[in-house]
Amino acid sequence: MAKFLNVAGRAAAAKVLDPIGAGLVRLGLAPNVITLIGTTGVVAGCVFLVARGQLAWGLVVVALAVCTDLLDGAMARAKGVSSRFGAMLDSTMDRIADGAIFASLAYWLAVSGDRSSAVAALICLVAAEVVSYTKARAESLGASCDVGIAERPERLILIGIGALIHIVGVPYAMAVTLWLLAVMSVVTVAQRVLHVRRQLSEDVDPDNA
Repeated sequence: MAKFLNVAGRAAAAKVLDPIGAGLVRLGLAPNVITLIGTTGVVAGCVFLVARGQLAWGLVVVALAVCTDLLDGAMARAKGVSSRFGAMLDSTMDRIADGAIFASLAYWLAVSGDRSSAVAALICLVAAEVVSYTKARAESLGASCDVGIAERPERLILIGIGALIHIVGVPYAMAVTLWLLAVMSVVTVAQRVLHVRRQLSEDVDPDNA
């Protein structure tokens, strides 16, 4: 279901973003510039708003910045080119954005006295980075790694919903969301490791031979 939502969501987003991306290309803007602007917006929203507990405005700024960051792919499609450096830059900026989101939440929760939820946010932070690393490392070894119940789109959607429910005053909404996401992220790491292990099970490590 998560994979279906991911694919369907990307298709729906492309219908909206592709015309905007084409317009930005006609203005002479480069996809990499939009990538950097989007990440800067996420980091600024996290540092100046989320970390201070201003979740409503933080959610708005981060959501808009994430949407802006999605435009780089639309612009690349409009130009009809695919840049390997652009792909690397986009992945790197995504890791920075993810780290900023969960680090700012962890800081806010810690200074607010909710240490349990702060721990969950830190688990989410580390697991999110490991989820992405396992895919990159697997692909460098020639294996596929597009599996897991909590890939980046699912993580961002879930934390956004949790923040929104918290904003409207539902008790423990943020705590429940973060712990659920922490468990799902750890499970995703395990899923990816086991998935790659099955593909590379016939390999022999010369150091352990």
